[in-house]
Amino acid sequence: QAQLVESGGGSVQAGGSLRLSCQVSGYSYKCMAWFRQAPGKEREGVAAIYVRSNTTVYTDSVKGRFTISQDSALNMLYLQMNSLKPEDTATYYCAGDLGWAPIMERVPPAAYFGYWGHGTQVTVSS
Repeated sequence: QAQLVESGGGSVQAGGSLRLSCQVSGYSYKCMAWFRQAPGKEREGVAAIYVRSNTTVYTDSVKGRFTISQDSALNMLYLQMNSLKPEDTATYYCAGDLGWAPIMERVPPAAYFGYWGHGTQVTVSS
C-alpha cells in the first residue's frame, strides 16, 4: 500500500528555516515532488526530483532558498527551506509519480502525480 507521510512543518519567523520530511513507502516512484497550497489559492508545485538521475527543478519563487533531496536508503524525501517568507505560508504536500511525468524545466503539473500525503502546515510570520 502506497503511503506518503509528511512531517516537519511548524511556525517560524521570516528569515527562519524548516526542513520537511516525507516517509515514502509502497512503490518505487520515478519523480517525487513537494507542492503547497495556501488558503484560497491553487496548489502550486514547489520542487521536484527525478529519482534515478537526481535531477531537481524548482519554481522560481523558491530558487536559491529551498532544496529538495532524497535518501533512497531510508526511503525519505526532504525539503530544506531557508530564508522563509510570509508568502511561503501554506500546507505542504509530498507527491509521487510512477513514471508519467516528463522531464521538464519546471515542476510537473499536479495531475501527473497519483500519490499524495496528507500535508504538513508551514506558517511564516513577519
